[in-house]
Amino acid sequence: MKEITIQDVELAIKTIADTALRNEQYFSELDSAAGDADFGVSLASGFRVVQKDWDQLDKSSIGGLLLKISMIISRHVGGCSGPIWGTGFMRAGALSKDKTTLTLDDLEKMLSASIEGIQQRGGAVAGDKTLLDALIPIRDTVREYAGKSDADAGEVLREATRVATDAIERTKDWVAKRGRQSFTGERSKGTPDPGIVAVATMMNDLCKEVGIETDTAS
Repeated sequence: MKEITIQDVELAIKTIADTALRNEQYFSELDSAAGDADFGVSLASGFRVVQKDWDQLDKSSIGGLLLKISMIISRHVGGCSGPIWGTGFMRAGALSKDKTTLTLDDLEKMLSASIEGIQQRGGAVAGDKTLLDALIPIRDTVREYAGKSDADAGEVLREATRVATDAIERTKDWVAKRGRQSFTGERSKGTPDPGIVAVATMMNDLCKEVGIETDTAS
């Protein structure tokens, strides 16, 4: 499989930012069902700064870019989302310092580091109905393909998007144990977690951006 380039990473970040801004109201509406209805606004506020500062960001290395994104998100995203998403980017950036290309093995390690950081920061684990229940299957998919010398990048992205999207319905009837939704107890049952929906939507949008057809709908 060809390596993931810094241009690929740039495209992914720009797509994530576009998704956050375009779905600002939608993500907040999801949050209103069992949260405080500010998730979409909070996320968009940080990625709006990413878009505004994009041309000035140092893109000489993948790690440097991700660490800068982490700083912006941590500073400008309010509530509990800022530390969580900022930590994810920070941990991934720390493992890709000075790199301009990535292998699937690199990506798996970066995702694992991000997941570990998010767990430590927020106290959530798999099954708590948070964005981790989308990120962990994505990481596991990348890990599965990392051991295959003939792995196709499009197939990896398609499968990772599928498992992230599946997580929306798979976790919908769970009771949230962490995050703002957990404060509502049983009321969180039957409502999708906004963080999981956001991750899945971003993955689907990235597939569309690079011309990969999926059988999922976010």
